[in-house]
Amino acid sequence: MEYPVIDALVAPEGKLEVLSRQEIAKLLDTSQTGLHQVFRNCALAVLASGNYLDDGKALMTSYPDFDIRIVHRERGIKLELMRAPASAFVDGEMILGIREHLFAVLRDILFTSTEYELQAQRRQHDTVATTDLVFHLLRNADVLQRVKTPNLVVCWGGHSISRIEYDYTKRVGYEMGLRGLDICTGCGPGAMKGPMKGAAIGHAKQRITDGRYLGFTEPGIIAAESPNPIVNRLVILPDIEKRLEAFVRAGHAIVVFPGGAGTAEEILYLLGLLLHPDNRDIPIPLIFTGPADSAAYFTQIDEFVGATLGPSAQELYEVIIDDPGQVAQAARAGTQRVREYRKQHSDAYYFNWRLKIEPDFQQPFVPTHASMRALDLQRNQPPDLLAAHLRRAFSGVVAGNVKLQGIAEIERHGLFEIHGDADIMERMDSLLTAFIDQGRMKLPGTRYEPCYRIVR
Repeated sequence: MEYPVIDALVAPEGKLEVLSRQEIAKLLDTSQTGLHQVFRNCALAVLASGNYLDDGKALMTSYPDFDIRIVHRERGIKLELMRAPASAFVDGEMILGIREHLFAVLRDILFTSTEYELQAQRRQHDTVATTDLVFHLLRNADVLQRVKTPNLVVCWGGHSISRIEYDYTKRVGYEMGLRGLDICTGCGPGAMKGPMKGAAIGHAKQRITDGRYLGFTEPGIIAAESPNPIVNRLVILPDIEKRLEAFVRAGHAIVVFPGGAGTAEEILYLLGLLLHPDNRDIPIPLIFTGPADSAAYFTQIDEFVGATLGPSAQELYEVIIDDPGQVAQAARAGTQRVREYRKQHSDAYYFNWRLKIEPDFQQPFVPTHASMRALDLQRNQPPDLLAAHLRRAFSGVVAGNVKLQGIAEIERHGLFEIHGDADIMERMDSLLTAFIDQGRMKLPGTRYEPCYRIVR
């Protein structure tokens, strides 16, 4: 299906309004490299925000003739859009929020990330260099702000959730907004949009005019989870690993709503970090929550964590069912514990520098048939390392479901094969099957074809 399109010339706002001639020349050169396709795909995802799609390939097919290029003008640059989604415009003018997101794509894909990525590549296995890259990208996006009290709650959860679950995320967001808490999500629909929408109302009632609604994404996922319109600070990190690190470095508490394979990936990532001996004393409040209808979902997650990572991992989170007020109270109390800890250890409120993140959690994992088969899903290793490999397995499922590269890999070579310990494979199969049965893998009305096969 093709949608109405429009041609336009758009001027930037913010940091890209004033550029030197050297910066413009570099930007024009970069736009002609292999990054152009990535830039085009991310720009299209932003412009198509609101379209009911969760398939990167389907989005590109819907706008086959879309293109974007940088035009040099004496006063700076403009973006020329050709056959862009008409839904991004009102009476011929681009919606301001979408324009901000569009130039966030330009900033993060072409202007900023290339320079810092080159620096990181020179020290590929240097964890400090990777963390510095994440810090610089967030700071350049004006995300890191000096605050008197930590108040940023990261909300994870699925893009494909029921109406009851979506309404619940809004109620939780509302209660958090009333308590002056800001929201950070993966920026897409579903459980990423609901908390922001609720918090915006809570902030309005408390006359909070500078509420932050941060959206962290990456090039492979943005086409499947286009930024929702409430996001007022969008950051496109270079890959999923840096996106996950950005969440845990910038956030002060984490609330997890029901979701699918991507949410399981996020949970395993954080549990793996918290299981590391160096991180045992660092407070990162972690709350699982959903409406009464979702209680079984969190029972399944809890059982999977206990069976694979052990009871010590289960002690790292609390589960609160059908009580938005209690969730908000727990999140606020958690941020206060974070404040006291960081004050005691002279750590910044706006970035968690003390958290130890090993290379297994930082190095990009590219899901291919070979890399998926090579995952070490055996019990003969520390639980934090097992969590790292399990995280990659779920990341591969996400890639095969919605990412352009992953979908192409499945089309060329067939299903991903996941090998491992028989008991772990059985439990992973049961969990993924439950996600499918509950409609958590794709948006409602979309038939899901598994991209993986569990080999026991």
